[in-house]
Amino acid sequence: MDEALLAPAAPRPVPRVLALANQKGGVGKTTTAINLGTALAAIGETVLIIDLDPQGNASTGLGIDRRSRRVSTYDVLTGEIELREAVLETAVPRLHIAPSTMDLSGIELELASQRDRAYRLRDAIRRLNGPAEQFERARNDIDYTYVLIDCPPSLNLITVNAMAASNAILVPLQCEFFALEGLSQLLKTVEQVRTTLNPELTIHGIVLTMFDARNNLSTQVVDDVRQFMGSKVYETIIPRNVRVSEAPSYGKPVLLYDLKCVGSQAYLRLASEIIQRERSLRLAAA
Repeated sequence: MDEALLAPAAPRPVPRVLALANQKGGVGKTTTAINLGTALAAIGETVLIIDLDPQGNASTGLGIDRRSRRVSTYDVLTGEIELREAVLETAVPRLHIAPSTMDLSGIELELASQRDRAYRLRDAIRRLNGPAEQFERARNDIDYTYVLIDCPPSLNLITVNAMAASNAILVPLQCEFFALEGLSQLLKTVEQVRTTLNPELTIHGIVLTMFDARNNLSTQVVDDVRQFMGSKVYETIIPRNVRVSEAPSYGKPVLLYDLKCVGSQAYLRLASEIIQRERSLRLAAA
C-alpha cells in the first residue's frame, strides 16, 4: 500500500481570532470589521467575519440581503448548525461572513441555563478549520487565517462569548470626549474574562476612528489615549471620511466603493500594521 496514504493528514491551520469590541455604539466597530476584513483579504489572508450584532449591519454592509440569511450566528450559538453552514461568500475574494439576524437579540435568555453558555462560539470556531466531510466540497478547502468578530455595543453574553473565543481584542475608539471613560470599563471586562474564562486573552490594539484634523478635541483625544495605553494604540488613525460613511448603503466595503479615498488607504495601512504586530507576537512567543 502507498505509504503516502497511511501518513497522517497535515493539521489544519488554526485561525487567529480577533474580537472588535466596545460597549459604546457608533465608534466604528462594524465599519472597521468590514474594511479591515477586506484589507486583510486584499493582502492575501483568508478572512471570516462573524456578525454577532442582532442589527446585522456587518452583513448588510457586505451586501448580504436579509432574505439570504436562512441560517445565522443565532443558529450557531444555539447549536443547531456548525459555523461553516452559516458562512456566505461576499463580493470580496477570500472574505466570507457568518451573518446575523434579529433572533440573536433573544439568545441570552435561551442560553441562560446552559453550563457552556460562555463557550458556544469558542467551540464552534475550534471546529471551523477541522474535517468537514459533511459540507459541500467547495467549503472543505477553505482554511481561514483570520476570524474577525463584530460584537454588539454592549457587554452582554454575546460579547462575553466573543471574548472567550478570541485570541485578542481590537478596540475601535472614536476620537471624542468620553473615549477614555468607555475604554476603562471595557478593560475591566477584558480582565474579568481573562481571569474567569480565557487566560490567553489580550488587547491586540486600539484603533482611533473618526479623527477630524480640524478639530482640536480629536487631537487631544489621540494624545490622551496614547499616553494612557502607550504602544497598544496603533499608529494608523482612521479619519472621518464621507466615502467610508457612504459605502455601507451600497452594500460594499469602502475599499471596493472608492479604493483611492483616504479612508480606504487608512484601512490598508491598519491591516499591514496588524500583520506586522502579529509577526512580532509570534516571534516573542517562539
